[in-house]
Amino acid sequence: MATIVDYELFEVPPRWLFVRLETADGLVGWGEPTLEGHADMVKAAVDKLVKTHIIGYEAGRIQDHWQAMYRSGFYRGGPILMSAISGIDQALWDIKGKECGKPVYELLGGPVRDRLRAYRWIGGDLQQGSDRPDSELETAARESVEAGFSAVKIAGSPKLRHIDAPSKVDEIVDRLAHVREVVGTDVDVGVDLHGRATRPMATRLIKAFEPYSPMFVEEPVLPEHNHVLPELASGTTVPIATGERLYSRAEFRSLLVDGGVDIIQPSIAQLGGISETKRIIDMAETFGVGAAIDCPFGPVAVAASLQIGFASWNILTQQQSLERYPEEEADITYLENQDALRCVDGYFEPPAEPGLGIEIDEELVREQSAVDVKWNTPIRRRDDGSIAEW
Repeated sequence: MATIVDYELFEVPPRWLFVRLETADGLVGWGEPTLEGHADMVKAAVDKLVKTHIIGYEAGRIQDHWQAMYRSGFYRGGPILMSAISGIDQALWDIKGKECGKPVYELLGGPVRDRLRAYRWIGGDLQQGSDRPDSELETAARESVEAGFSAVKIAGSPKLRHIDAPSKVDEIVDRLAHVREVVGTDVDVGVDLHGRATRPMATRLIKAFEPYSPMFVEEPVLPEHNHVLPELASGTTVPIATGERLYSRAEFRSLLVDGGVDIIQPSIAQLGGISETKRIIDMAETFGVGAAIDCPFGPVAVAASLQIGFASWNILTQQQSLERYPEEEADITYLENQDALRCVDGYFEPPAEPGLGIEIDEELVREQSAVDVKWNTPIRRRDDGSIAEW
């Protein structure tokens, strides 16, 4: 087995972080530990973990490395450490696949499907903290259907007060109703509340969504309030989805046992990589719960998500968000084989190349890593000046 001898970290526009591992015999693996707005802290965590547990060790002992990174520090979990583990784990799987000459999904047991349904994000510019006007939303919805997508997701919640006016509920519901009218009933529409609603507001909104049959309502409340999800789920026919801000299988186990979730959304860039994400998705299957990997990130994370998507039976759909960025940034895909992540008639095709199935344009990555990204989470305030959830 090859030994890991070198690593590099690259923070690149628009807000992504890549890690590159290299073995003694020249194999290279890429991972993406993107945690928006916290790249410096994740870099430090990756640096410590790689130097302590990866450099000088055999690349192929992926599960042993995962346990060492997770358990040996005594303090564990949380977005910073788990994001760091995520990127390293993805890169190790990339090397393993290249060493074996097979895509990672083959090493996970082989494909369970011939193509993977995608949903396209159309519903708002959360980077700037504002939502698209209805005219742009209508255009994006029509373009998605014309491109063959059978599912889209919209931003379902602007800034909300703890208890907001009926007109605010009407505004949000009207947006869903408008998109439903545009795409018809053959296309699914997910609604992302982004943790911006309190329990009473989430209750009102989800009930009002029912006539428009959304595919799911995402993060109806903040993850620290997940204890109210069973109550929300019992009072509606709308599927409840959440999980992008959970960071361990123990947190997902509690969510599944409580019975308040229909679709889990683990974030592959922040949860422990391919290894932990696969374990969580398999655990969800035993509860009869579907999964849709959360991935509004860069191409390495998307590629890693697809490997699990083709090897996991209870995956419902895969997020496709590379187009959500401004045109000048969306063009920076950092891939030499861009077709590997391109949807065909609303579906991803199985990656054909070994490892994660992507070929990184290293020259472009190095060039763009010289750019000072300086991306921070936008600060949103309500009309009374108090801080609102992003």
